[in-house]
Amino acid sequence: MREDGEVTSATERPEPHHPAPAGAGDPASVTGPVRLIATDLDGTLLRDDKTVSDRTVAALAAAEKAGIEVFFVTGRPARWMGVVSDHVHGHGLAICANGAAVVDLHRGGRVVEVRPLHRLAAMDVVGALRVAAPDTSFAVELTTGLHYEPEYPPFHLDPGATVDAAERLLSADAWHARTPVLKLLAHHPEMSPDDYLALARETAGAHASFTRSSPTALLEISGLGVSKASTLAQCCAERGISPGEVVAFGDMPNDLEMLTWAGSSYAMANAHPEVLAATPARTTANSEDGVAVVIERILEEQA
Repeated sequence: MREDGEVTSATERPEPHHPAPAGAGDPASVTGPVRLIATDLDGTLLRDDKTVSDRTVAALAAAEKAGIEVFFVTGRPARWMGVVSDHVHGHGLAICANGAAVVDLHRGGRVVEVRPLHRLAAMDVVGALRVAAPDTSFAVELTTGLHYEPEYPPFHLDPGATVDAAERLLSADAWHARTPVLKLLAHHPEMSPDDYLALARETAGAHASFTRSSPTALLEISGLGVSKASTLAQCCAERGISPGEVVAFGDMPNDLEMLTWAGSSYAMANAHPEVLAATPARTTANSEDGVAVVIERILEEQA
């Protein structure tokens, strides 16, 4: 979404600009009272060992105590949220699967809202990428877990998953056909991640929204218009919170729309070049508690 609140499709990439970077953790771009902090997890809030530092835990708790809501906004599925489930206070909600699911971390990661990828659209994407990038392998992320093709890399695979061709996993005859699809995942063993993303958007962008957050050529494919930004905007609207009252943090292309939408945004020092180019303010790296650095300064300003 743009700062005017209009939702942009995930197939539209923000035009990069090159502002002079703000100092690390400099909250000068925060133009008014902050009511909500939206932060990515991997490469942003979490350290490289996937833990939340004591300093960050304290900063999140202080923000909530000051009346600022904190939303974790991540590409992770609900079942991988245990690493931060103890650090959401108040409402207890998180946005998962790049905006496809809102989950209640106070209730064991129960999915309370779904913005699914329709199976016919997913089938169209599979067909297009089979032609455009023949070595692509697929996985299907349902609300109940991940299912995948035999060639799909062993990233975080569920031993109880169904292993089959994507066309059968998505078919109306599949045993889980009534279970919502959150994401389609597509992996290519040779292409560069950014080239693969560009190719997929060009060939199948009419069917779904494409992004990525992995250092490998792994695409994350959601329903048209579904993104971290669009679901965050919906959650904020429900609370009467405007984009100008939101501060966002991120590091990868799947954060770009959220960072563009929020009134104030910070790219981590370790962020993808496209994120660094598109985000005016910077903070220190995830390994140096960059999110906590900014939160602490915001709280000082609003004290």
